[in-house]
Amino acid sequence: MSLKVIQWATGGVGRAAIEGIVAHPELELVGCWVHSDDKVGRDVGELCGMEPLGVKATNDVDALMNMAADCVMYSPIMGNTEEVARILASGKNVVTPLNWFYPGKRDVSLLEKSCLAGRSTLHGTGIHPGGITERFPLMISALSSVITHVRAEEFSDIRTYNAPAVISDIMLFGKTPEEAAASPMVGFLGQGFGQSMDMVAAEMGFDVDSEMISAHDVAVATAPIDSPIGVIQPGLVAAQRFTWQHTVRGEPVITVRVNWFMGEENLEPAWNFGPQGERFEVEVTGDPSSLVSFHGLHPESIAAGLIRNPGVVATANHCVSAIPYVCRAGSGIKTYLDLPLVAGRAAPALSL
Repeated sequence: MSLKVIQWATGGVGRAAIEGIVAHPELELVGCWVHSDDKVGRDVGELCGMEPLGVKATNDVDALMNMAADCVMYSPIMGNTEEVARILASGKNVVTPLNWFYPGKRDVSLLEKSCLAGRSTLHGTGIHPGGITERFPLMISALSSVITHVRAEEFSDIRTYNAPAVISDIMLFGKTPEEAAASPMVGFLGQGFGQSMDMVAAEMGFDVDSEMISAHDVAVATAPIDSPIGVIQPGLVAAQRFTWQHTVRGEPVITVRVNWFMGEENLEPAWNFGPQGERFEVEVTGDPSSLVSFHGLHPESIAAGLIRNPGVVATANHCVSAIPYVCRAGSGIKTYLDLPLVAGRAAPALSL
């Protein structure tokens, strides 16, 4: 029997998740929560540019809580702990790219109680934070001994990210350097990346210092730059670099970094992606050391990315692929360390 799935939100990740759920041989889409009133009552397939699916979008949370379903793929712009707790208590498992990658010493008692009440499971996954910062570093680290440093890094042209409000109002691109210095992204992203780093540190046995180090650097436009939020004028923020690190006695041992640029031209400082271009990198320094670059998770062009961004699709797919494994797991918050290897599924025409 197929596992019944509710998709929570239909932004970029949500739409890609719906495509993945429909294509997955073990899953069936049975419900969909939407934020916008103009989406309510519309066929979810039509909302996602697909053929009609026979599932109507709704903003009726109570109806979804009472619906028979095995899992909720939870991907609104911002996560709500109380909402997730309610979903879990209703007996539905939750997979999400927003948080709960590795609780560590954080207070997750409300969610644990909800999992116990609903005999349900919560799993945080995704790509960055997620696979690039946790699963792949740990997998690659098995090839090395006496490891001294682990690095996970993203290099992305943010002009391909079709979320103007997020880029302008949350990321604070197009603002003055002084305004960007107050960006909530250091703390907001640090919550997810901090969990990733904690997981790697704990599993690999690093005796990390109590405080995580973070840094936020910006580059400004030196000439007008076209962007999804309009033209960025000279002197305003057109590139940002966020860094988080765990240290042992003050020496960095785990580094996570994102490089988000509005292209590579007309920037001061004159940052660029280097000869490899856009990519994700995972590097383990040890005996021997290794460096892995992930290509194909960025769009071929700005125009293509605004229609369908492979990185967003990969984030959704990592969540969708995890659903069968999460539904088979015991109750509670389960990380990569608690689940078996998660794999995708063959194309329908090639499957058993």
